[in-house]
Amino acid sequence: MDSSTNTQNNGVYRNKQRIRLAVSLFYFGQGLAFASWASRIPVIKSQLHLTEAQLGTVLLALPIGQLLTMPVSGKLVSKYGSHRIMPIAAAVYLMVLCSIPFASNAWQLGGTLLLFGIVGNICNISVNTQGVLAERLYKKSIMSSFHGSWSIAGFTGALIGLISLNIDLSTQTHFYIVMGLMLINIFLNRAYLVQDISSTTEKKSFSFKPDRLLISLGVIGFCSMATEGAMFDWSGVYFHDIVHAPEKWTTLGYASFMIMMALGRFVGDAVISRIGRKRTLQISGILMFAGMITAVMFPQLILCTLAFMLVGLGVACNIPSVYSVAGTHKTISSGVALAMVSSVSYLGFLMGPPLIGYIAEVFSLRHSFGVFACFGLLMFGLTSRLAVFNDK
Repeated sequence: MDSSTNTQNNGVYRNKQRIRLAVSLFYFGQGLAFASWASRIPVIKSQLHLTEAQLGTVLLALPIGQLLTMPVSGKLVSKYGSHRIMPIAAAVYLMVLCSIPFASNAWQLGGTLLLFGIVGNICNISVNTQGVLAERLYKKSIMSSFHGSWSIAGFTGALIGLISLNIDLSTQTHFYIVMGLMLINIFLNRAYLVQDISSTTEKKSFSFKPDRLLISLGVIGFCSMATEGAMFDWSGVYFHDIVHAPEKWTTLGYASFMIMMALGRFVGDAVISRIGRKRTLQISGILMFAGMITAVMFPQLILCTLAFMLVGLGVACNIPSVYSVAGTHKTISSGVALAMVSSVSYLGFLMGPPLIGYIAEVFSLRHSFGVFACFGLLMFGLTSRLAVFNDK
């Protein structure tokens, strides 16, 4: 009996491990697709002869696509299940990525990015739903590691972008290689996604009623993801225009940011268990502020690289922590709570880059980074005031 029980338990454990790996790889795939686009922004900006304001306007297409799809994506996942929606959305996301290099002017690029935002939002809701379901199987916090996979993908995307620039690989070829690799990833892992029980149990409860706690969590997420989005879309431009880094090193700041964010996420659960979620988020806010201000005050290659590493550590644990707290809401189901917090948070991720462009056009890119440094202080203040973090 004991031997049979042990065999059964080992089988269940291996199955959970395979599910966790599959979900992690879907996070990785989505992160790699987005990072591939982000690594090519300076090149595309130069090829289309866009100013900072024009680039900011074009990037605004992403949050518009996000907003247009927000209610629809949640209902799609709720009705059909994230395990069905995720593989389809991930494949379409890659196809849209590969259409970006064909844009010959700002209007075409904006239209493509609008579609990129629409499909990306469906991927986001689906993959985070899978993360929550996998976390329930383990009955412990593993969300941070999933987001760590996304961050590793971001670093990998930056590295591939750096290599492709150094070997003069075209943007189109670069994106085709990424699509081929990630289609294989989808094919190998789609069968191991968690069956989405929320498609039946939470269908009727899916709504967006205002809740003070969830709004506050969303604002914290907004501050973190606005900074994160700024680093994704503008770090390369900052190194090119402000730091005056050599062309082959313009992705260094982005790479340093991504690798530290990934490292912070993989050790995040251990840090939170040791010093608490509240203190972790407070320190994170301070690191965000310190990193952004250092980059503004000392625009040199080495100092800015170190500053962007601080920002990476600062944003690492924020979103996994906010999602974990939202998922334990006492009166609202976890699926609905996560959708609400995710919606507000990702607005920061997508609205932040265009805002950087507009501020840069009126003042300068350094001034815009200085403004964004204040998000770290705001996050510190909000975290300090929320009682929900006291016992987390």
